[in-house]
Amino acid sequence: MRRYDWLKEIRRLDPERDFLRIYRIIATHEFPWDITRALELALYRTYAVPSIGRLLSETAELTDRTQKRYDDTALLLDAVLEHGCDGEDGRTAIRRINQMHRRYDITNDEMRYVLCTFVVVPKRWLDAYGWRRLTRHEQHAVAAYYRTLGGHMGITELPQTYEDFERYLDAYEAAHFGWDESARRVSDATLDLMAGWYGPLAPVVRGASKALLDDSLLDAFRYDRPKPAVQKAVRGALKLRAKAVRLLPPRRTPHYARQNPEIKGYPNGFRVAELGTFPASRAAGGCPVPHGQGPAAS
Repeated sequence: MRRYDWLKEIRRLDPERDFLRIYRIIATHEFPWDITRALELALYRTYAVPSIGRLLSETAELTDRTQKRYDDTALLLDAVLEHGCDGEDGRTAIRRINQMHRRYDITNDEMRYVLCTFVVVPKRWLDAYGWRRLTRHEQHAVAAYYRTLGGHMGITELPQTYEDFERYLDAYEAAHFGWDESARRVSDATLDLMAGWYGPLAPVVRGASKALLDDSLLDAFRYDRPKPAVQKAVRGALKLRAKAVRLLPPRRTPHYARQNPEIKGYPNGFRVAELGTFPASRAAGGCPVPHGQGPAAS
């Protein structure tokens, strides 16, 4: 295989009909490391919305059980990617996601915003640090993939195109990003988790992670601005990595998130149906998202 053979394959596929195949190639062959980093950043962005950050703090999943929450989130999304929304494990993963979400008062707007981060943040990450950018054909397929996943999650008024996802994300963040003390605790715990993966290099990695945050995130969490030299060094290193990856042969076998060394909580394997949390009772008020519709509902 040659470096751009996967892209040639993608271009032969229909982005509305073959979106799952296209997104699998993007996420497991072309950019597995980048997509992992970008989805981490996507979920991290959501903490800067005070209502989301507060809820995550109240559940304590991201402050007291940070590694488990990271593992479960990655593995549930991974199961949908690997098996599709209609495969047995894919359906089970969506059912688990829905069961957890509907325990809380999460608005449709919040759910839609989180979904938008999965579409927009990886594209922007690849624009900046990928060995190539996503084509419009690929952007179309990614939007179709997450539009379909959002439908199975009961999210309404979904964006239709990549541009729609991007407009909604930018408008939502402009209106809702802000300071919240409990959200800051969630942010700190997440940065500590990711830095902790690198042992004695943890302080360096924590500083490098902050150097990748844009000003709106830094302001929302009231972090000091990284020194320009640090920011330039970190972002420059990622761009150098992209140039090196461009010279590598294409990945022949898929690499899924379950194969990542950051997944540490299941050394003996796992069952998709047992991932996530199982709250004893529904939180007061209920979730307004109509999860009772669609094949993923239970």
